[in-house]
Amino acid sequence: MEPRRSLRWPILLGVVLIGSLVILTVGWVIVSIAAALGSKNAPFYWATLGVGVALLVVVLAGVIVYLALTVKAIALSQRQSNFIDSVTHELKSPLASLKLCLQTLTRRTVPADQQADFHRLMLQDVERLDGLIDHLLDAARTLNRHPAGSAELTELGPLLAQVRTAVALRHGVAEDCMRIDCGPGLRVRGRETDVEIVFRNLLDNAVKYSLPDVEVEVTATAGKGTATVRVADNGPGIPLSERNAVFRRFVRLGSELERSAPGTGLGLYLVRSLVKQMRGRVTAKGRLAQPGSVFEVELPAAS
Repeated sequence: MEPRRSLRWPILLGVVLIGSLVILTVGWVIVSIAAALGSKNAPFYWATLGVGVALLVVVLAGVIVYLALTVKAIALSQRQSNFIDSVTHELKSPLASLKLCLQTLTRRTVPADQQADFHRLMLQDVERLDGLIDHLLDAARTLNRHPAGSAELTELGPLLAQVRTAVALRHGVAEDCMRIDCGPGLRVRGRETDVEIVFRNLLDNAVKYSLPDVEVEVTATAGKGTATVRVADNGPGIPLSERNAVFRRFVRLGSELERSAPGTGLGLYLVRSLVKQMRGRVTAKGRLAQPGSVFEVELPAAS
């Protein structure tokens, strides 16, 4: 595996270059002013001083922009490496499980009850692979789509109930561990598939990071021309410094080799992208009275 580049040395080099340019500029200005005050050819010195200061400012701005682009490129490379690691793990784990089950069923006689268990495990692995492929396809469609408003209206209540059933089935938890409070007739402006992807990802994350004792609360309220949906879980929560970063592409908290929860780092990026396309906004918050996270989605609603 290719070693991951560190941000330490580019930042240190940029700071040294910027500091050197600032010191050089200040020293040169002081010397030029002293020479101009003591010379009979003062206009020439002042003109030279102005041109020199302008050029140094341009060079300083270029160094700062170069440093920012370098840091951004290395950070993106690190996130892409995390994405490759996570996708590789997501593919390898169910395939290894499927291979083991099939080898066992092929090489020896297995009782009927154990065969049923093997079939159940293989079905879960296939569903996991299918979910990963759907996730990547959703990301590809979102990345290639131009933002545009939608006149389509989607009713939140039935959609949230449908998403809850799918998420509960995927993680093998009871539906009543996800409580939904949504008034009847609350509709938002957006394609039903987009709204479904948004809340499927949010509920999936809420359950995934709250296992095994899942307590998720989904509250939808209507405002003046908007609908606000809050998805609260009882997981470990997100540090305050990372609450904006989690919406970036390929970002997952912690080390890819140490985490146990599956994922690709694209779920919340999809959420933010789709909500933005629907002319809404999404924010991540913490819970005050207990550990956990709260994701608040605000979408345009039907009048």
